[in-house]
Amino acid sequence: MEKCALDTSISTLGPCKLESKLPYRTWADNKKIQVVIDEELGDGGTEPCRVSFEAAGPRRKLYFDTSRAKCAIVTCGGLCPGINDVIRAIVMEAHHAYHVPSIIGIRYGLEGFIPKYAHAPMELTPSVVADIHRFGGTILGSSRGPQPADEIVDTLERSNVNALFVIGGDGTMKAAMAISSEVRKRGLKISVIGIPKTIDNDINFIPQSFGFETVVFKATEAIECAHTEACGTPNGIGLVKLMGRESGFIAAQSTLALKEVNFVLIPEAPFSLEGPGGLLPAVEERLRERGHCVIVTAEGAGQHLLAHHTETDASGNRVLGNVADLLKMELSRYLRERKVEHSIKYIDPSYIIRSVAAQAGDKVYCGFLGQYAVHAAMAGRTEMVVGKIQERYVHLPLQLVTRTRRRLNIYSDLWRAVLESTGQGMLKGMLPPA
Repeated sequence: MEKCALDTSISTLGPCKLESKLPYRTWADNKKIQVVIDEELGDGGTEPCRVSFEAAGPRRKLYFDTSRAKCAIVTCGGLCPGINDVIRAIVMEAHHAYHVPSIIGIRYGLEGFIPKYAHAPMELTPSVVADIHRFGGTILGSSRGPQPADEIVDTLERSNVNALFVIGGDGTMKAAMAISSEVRKRGLKISVIGIPKTIDNDINFIPQSFGFETVVFKATEAIECAHTEACGTPNGIGLVKLMGRESGFIAAQSTLALKEVNFVLIPEAPFSLEGPGGLLPAVEERLRERGHCVIVTAEGAGQHLLAHHTETDASGNRVLGNVADLLKMELSRYLRERKVEHSIKYIDPSYIIRSVAAQAGDKVYCGFLGQYAVHAAMAGRTEMVVGKIQERYVHLPLQLVTRTRRRLNIYSDLWRAVLESTGQGMLKGMLPPA
C-alpha cells in the first residue's frame, strides 16, 4: 500500500527543555500512529493509502513552565452535545495535572476577544466547572461569524495568554489558522490548539466528532415518533428533517439505528421528484402497499430543486432553502391529484437534538480530547487539532482539517447499508455511477 502524500507534521513553539512532573510511564514522545486513509475518511482520493500522524499524549519534556502558564478557552458556532464536557476536561487537566494557575473562558465566541462587544472573560476553576458536564450547551456561550485576527491576538497578548483552546467547526478551525498566522507573524509564543466540534460530523479527517453519538440517539427518538404518527392514520407519512447542511451523516446513521425509515435524502445524493426513479411515485407505491411511510431528510438535501439563494449567514454559509416545505407541498399535490387520501406529520427536532447533554460514550470521548489538548499545548505544539482516527488519538495540522469539508461517500459501505435498510436503491441518484 502506498504512502499518502500528506504533510502531517506538527508545528512547535520551540525546543522543550523542562521536565514534566507527571507521574506517568506511558509517554507519547516520538510515537507515530499509522492510519489507512480510505473512502470512509475521504479527502478526494480513491485508492487507500497509509499516512503517519503524531500520537497524542503526555510528553516527557515541556515547553511551558506550567506553574506560570495561562490558558484561554473559546467556544464558537452552533451548539453540540459535549461542549461543556470538553471545557471541564481542559480545566481539570490543566489545573490538577499541570498546576496551571489561571484558565480563562472567553465569552460568546470570538466576539469575546473584541473590546467593542464588552464580553468580560470568566475565570474557570475546578469549582466553577465541577457540574457543567451535566448540562447541554456551553457555559461560555457562543457566536457565529469571523472577527479580526489582529484584534484577537491583541487581546491574547494583553492578557498574557500562553495557550488558546479553540472549540468549533470548520469555520472556527479556519479562524484558528488565522490567529496562529498572526501569532507567528508577531513572533509570539502562544500555542493554538483546536478541538473539532460539528454536529454535522463534516470536519475533514475526523471520522466521528464528539456529540455525534448523542445526536444520533436523539434523532432516532424523533424518527420513532414519526413512525408512530404515520402508522396511526391511513396513508400516514412521517417526515423528519435533521441537521446536515452539506453532509448526510446524521440522517444516514439515524436511519441505520432505527430501521423504520423508507426513504432518506442527503445532500450527496441528488434525487428527483417525478418521473422514472422519482421520489413521489415511490412514496405512492409504498402507501398503496403498506399504508404508511417514513421519510428522513437532511436539511441540505434537495437544494437543486429549490430556488437558489445568494445570501449567506454570519458564518459565511449559503442560506438553504427549506427542503421539508418542498416535500410537504409536492407530496400533497401529487397524492391529491391521484386521489390518495393521506396525512403528513412533520417533525423538526434540530434545536432539541443539539442542545441536550452528552451521553456516556460522548462524555468519555470529550474527556480524552480535553486531556490530550492540554498535553499538546504544554509541550509547545501549535496550529493543530486533537482528533480520534480509527480508535487512536492523534495530532492533525490545522491546514489538513480545513482544506475541505468531509462528506458522506456514496461509494462507501455506510451508504450501501442505508440503501439496503431502506430499499430505496430504485430512486434516481441513490446509486453511484458504475
